[in-house]
Order: sequence, then C-alpha cells, then structure tokens
Amino acid sequence: MSANQKERGLDLWPLVRRSIVVPLAVLVSTVAIAQNGSIWETKKSAWQFLSTDQRNDVFKFGEDYKAYLRVARSALTSTSEVLRLARAKGFDDFRDHSQVKPGARLIFNNRDRALILAVIGSDPVTTGSRVVGTHHDSPHIDLKARPLIVASGFALFKTVYYGGIKKYQWANLPLALIGRIDTKDGRRVDVSIGLAPGDPVFVIPDNAPHSDTELRTRTYTDILKGEELDPVAGSIPDSNSSVIGEVAQELASRYNIREEDLVSAELQLVPAASPADVGIDRGLIGAYGQDDRLSSYCAARAIADLMGTPGKTALAYLSNFEEVGSVNNTGAESEFLNSTIAEIASAQRGTGYSDMDLRRALRNSQVISADTNDGINPIFPSTSEPSNAARLGYGVTIKRYGRGFDANSEYIARIRNILDKNSIPWQTQTPKVDVGGGGTIGGFMSRQEMEVIDLGIPLLSMHATFEMSSKVDLWNFYRLMLAFYGS
Repeated sequence: MSANQKERGLDLWPLVRRSIVVPLAVLVSTVAIAQNGSIWETKKSAWQFLSTDQRNDVFKFGEDYKAYLRVARSALTSTSEVLRLARAKGFDDFRDHSQVKPGARLIFNNRDRALILAVIGSDPVTTGSRVVGTHHDSPHIDLKARPLIVASGFALFKTVYYGGIKKYQWANLPLALIGRIDTKDGRRVDVSIGLAPGDPVFVIPDNAPHSDTELRTRTYTDILKGEELDPVAGSIPDSNSSVIGEVAQELASRYNIREEDLVSAELQLVPAASPADVGIDRGLIGAYGQDDRLSSYCAARAIADLMGTPGKTALAYLSNFEEVGSVNNTGAESEFLNSTIAEIASAQRGTGYSDMDLRRALRNSQVISADTNDGINPIFPSTSEPSNAARLGYGVTIKRYGRGFDANSEYIARIRNILDKNSIPWQTQTPKVDVGGGGTIGGFMSRQEMEVIDLGIPLLSMHATFEMSSKVDLWNFYRLMLAFYGS
C-alpha cells in the first residue's frame, strides 16, 4: 500500500484491540437496577461505558469504515475493495484442495458479486463452523437495457428501481452512474461517472412549487412513480440535433463501446455524496448503503483481524441481491455457501468424502445472520413499539420476531453469553405488531439445519439515500463478530 493510500484513509485493517473490563461499579449498579425495576427502563448508552482508549478506538474504526464506504457503492465495488483488503491481510484465492490446512486464509470469489472469506480451523469442518452471513447490495436505481430516451429536448435515462425505496427521496439528488459493461469481444469495461472530483452527476428533476398543483393530491409513497425516476443524462444536441446522439457518442468515446453494448451492462445510479459524520459530537456516520455494507464490512474486518488458528472454521459470507429476495447465482438462495463448505469438507476428507459430510457440516454450523435494523426515530417514535424497539448507541440488536422466525432459546442464550463475556452492550428488537419488519438471509441457512440467529445494529433513515448509524454500535458489532469467530 502506498503512502498516498494511507493519507486518503484507505489503510483500513490495523486496529489495536483492547479487552474491556466492566468496572465493578457498573456491575453493582446493574444488580441494583434489577432489584429496583426493569433493567430495560434504565439501560445506559454504550458510550457511557467506554474508557478514553476505547473511545479513540471507536472513532478510528469509524474512519476506517467511512473509507470503505467511499469505494464500496455496490456489490461489485464492495467485492473489489474487500478483496484488496483481505489480500493485504494474507488471504489467498482458493485454487485447489491442497490449500485447505489449519490456519489457511482463503478467498472464495463468486463472480465478483459475492464472496466468502475463510480461516480454516483446527477441527474438521464436519464438526461445525462459525459463519457470519451478510449482504452487500443496497437499494439503488438500475438502467434499463435501452436506457436513452428524448423528453422535451433532454436526454433521459430510463430506469427500474431496485429494492425497497421511497421514490421521492431520489429526486433533486446528485447521482453517480457505476457498474460494468461487457462487450461481445470479451472486454469488461468498468464505469464510474459522478464520484471523482469534477465529474458530472445525474439528477431526477422535481416539479417547481409554482406549477405542481395537479400533483399535490398524490400520496406519500407515490409523489414520484416508478416510470418517473428518469435522471437527466444530457441536454446538448449533436450535429443531427439529437441529444441522445450526443450522450451516446460521449459514452462511446469514453468507454470504447457501442449503444447496443448497454444491453450487456450492469449499470446503476447511486447517491454521489461521500460518507460524513453527523452531529456536532460526530457520534453518527451518515452514508449511502449502510444497509447492509455495514454488516459486510464488520464481518470482513473481523475475520481479517482474527489471530491464529480458530478451533472451528470461520466464514465471512458476503452475499448479493438480498434486497430483491436473494435471487440469482450470487444471492443467498444459491448453493454458493453449501458449495464452499463442501469444498473444504472434501479437501479434509479426501476420497472418503460423501454428501453426508456436507450435511453434518451444515447441521453443526452456527450462524450469525447480520443485517441492520430500524431504530427508534426521534421524529416518528410512534412507528416503533418503544418497550421492544432498538435505539442507536445502545449496542448490538438481538432480533426477536416471534411466529417461528426466532433462533431457538438455547442458541440465543449462547450468543448472550458471548456478548456478556466480552462486555459488549446489547438490546433487542421486535417490530410493532401488524406493521411488519424486515428479513435477512438467515432463513436460507436455517433450511439447511444450520443454527441461525438474526443480529444487527439500528439505523436512522433506513433504506434512504443517506442512512445513519452510531459509531459505538458499529464498533461493538465488529467486536461481537471477532469473538464469535473465535468461540
């Protein structure tokens, strides 16, 4: 890594980890609280338990995370950045079974859109593994296969939105165009317009209040309709008076492509703003895509910081397409995780390997399905049920949905033990009844008989173009994953 990269804050991995010892006074006060009333009513913010050194670690970790988010704007760019960071920490691409040895640090790359980082344990993988499953896709806007149209003298991009968004939030916002184009002759062309200083951006135009009377009866969720999420792509006509021609020519000259090549492209519009601290105390991080590149960063960072050889094989699984159902061959519904565990088991068992080895490996595995969750909103508190809602700054969230979607009680108790042994603050989250909540990739792993629990940390403005997380929650989530990998 160059000195320039370090100056830009891209040297993400080094962090001095300090053990946390809860002061005796804190333990005594906790007992007193339990005697005088519900512990949940007087639970303190995680910030209040930090020493000076730990507080410095929290802020340093936040800077590392923001540096990752500046680069990781999609599943593709997240994969690329995590691979760069993992290789710097000694991870090698998996090629053959001879690499599968205790302590080996391996990369299983699924088409550059999903990946698994593995640290091989001293015990056979058939005795179980420690898996943190995440997703690193986020709501965004995709370009259609034939994206260029003319409207009132402007060239616009035709789009289709991806994931659960409030469409009005994407208007009047500087957007960047990122992704890749693959051509018939086998070239891969990486696209990024709008993130570098001086780049043009793309904007979905709203209507002026002087002329929007006919639009004012639209409902909250339909202020903009799906077919109206069309950003301005250009406005200068070419020599044939075509604004489309000018845009197509600019793309062709910049990337050496033809307009038809956009059919074999994965191009998406994402907010162009950089991550930033929120609040004068800098306690929150604001950024696009924290659901769920936050969990993905913590999982990758923790496994990279794992020292020595764990007893059980540790796996950080970063999946794709969760926001639309975990579909396709890089989503969590695919066989990628099973195939990776089968590769490890087969390498360890040799010619004696059978399908039952994979079945045993899955059944004995313990999984954290990590995904962010909604936090109590200070402006709209009524949308949460306060006695069971999560709050920013109060630690890791154990998600309890009810209705058969929870981890079993003994596994929840095991996770609680890890949290408490490592003095990691935690809370719980149950959505308001009859309102809904959200899901994670955990269900796909539960179907394989793996032991799965849903954990997260709360966000404000979840699924918006600029989400907010607490730095102390982020740090504690990372610490939990590090402890879990080594358990």
